[in-house]
Amino acid sequence: MTDKIKMTTPLVEMDGDEMTRILWKYIKDILILPYVDLKSEYYDLGLVHRNETDDQVTLDSAEATKKYGVAVKCATITPNAARMPEYNLKKMWKSPNGTIRSILDGTVFRTPILVNGVTPYIPTWTKPITIARHAYGDVYKNTEMKVMGGCKAELVVTDKDGNESRQLIHDFDTDGVIQGLHNIDKSIAGFARACFNYGLDLKQDVWFATKDTISKIYDHRFKDIFQEIFDNEYKEKFAQAGIEYFYTLIDDAVARVIRSNGGYIWACKNYDGDVMSDMVSTAYGSLAMMTSVLVSPDGIYEYEAAHGTVQRHYYKHLKGEETSTNSVATIFAWSGALRKRGELDNIPELIKYADNLEKATIDTIEDGIMTGDLYLISKLENKKKVNSEEFLHAINERLQKLM
Repeated sequence: MTDKIKMTTPLVEMDGDEMTRILWKYIKDILILPYVDLKSEYYDLGLVHRNETDDQVTLDSAEATKKYGVAVKCATITPNAARMPEYNLKKMWKSPNGTIRSILDGTVFRTPILVNGVTPYIPTWTKPITIARHAYGDVYKNTEMKVMGGCKAELVVTDKDGNESRQLIHDFDTDGVIQGLHNIDKSIAGFARACFNYGLDLKQDVWFATKDTISKIYDHRFKDIFQEIFDNEYKEKFAQAGIEYFYTLIDDAVARVIRSNGGYIWACKNYDGDVMSDMVSTAYGSLAMMTSVLVSPDGIYEYEAAHGTVQRHYYKHLKGEETSTNSVATIFAWSGALRKRGELDNIPELIKYADNLEKATIDTIEDGIMTGDLYLISKLENKKKVNSEEFLHAINERLQKLM
């Protein structure tokens, strides 16, 4: 083999938790380090280290991503009550993804990876649907509290001169709960531009949907900002590219999506995007076959898999049992980050390597060699289930030939 591909600028590498952390090392050792002289600034975002650093490591990794422009991230645990004693946590730390999204104020684009032999549960979906998820505010930055019966809840805004505006939320006859959501025009505008730019890059229509009939101020603000930016900045560019921008209500959008062929970008508010990306990826066949890229308004990229840490397989792995864990989305996180680094630094060899890595991965599955999740749903006649490591070695055999 020829010399390893040289990098000029590091990318930020964020390690993670459980089975995906095991796969992370396998992928690097088998598929990346033999080919690329990897330059990365490493941050351990595993829950143990986040707890040790009071989550400072998450903030540091986001700032490093701002500095270098490209990051690749492993799946991480967002702790719940059950994780507190398991990891002896000082507190229930927030989602690292949520923290990083807030700092970078980007939009998350999630796209399924299509392979022959895996037919979507919705057979009309012949092209991928990219979910564009707003990455700031709403329920992920909420303020919430329990309320006792007999209390009155009000929304109070104090202006810079100390004047208050008040609105009654609810008079509580019985115990209940309350939460406050917010968003900011600047972030919504960044979200809109990111979606329109991505649409132009992919030459795909952009759909956007909210519930502005019910939320006549909050959701309507999203609708108005999108329309204003589109009309003033993108209308002519979209016409020249032969694509369109389309707004509808979220419930109408869901019905249209189910009947469609795919091949467009569906922009969703933060919570809608969280839920719909899981629905879309599962309907295409597997959560492990969906890429996720966070793009900030000023062109910073963070790549990761759209799934979690595969806890069940990790416990099997700890017992010494064999696992057959799908690593495709994590491989594509690495290929996406290395390709973007190659594009930004003008390293064509790195771009070609990333393309070859993705082709080798898809070829392996289409040759009938796959992990257990795909084995169960693949329509290929001659298929073979392999374990987590065997799958990566099978990819490497094809990658060597392509290189």
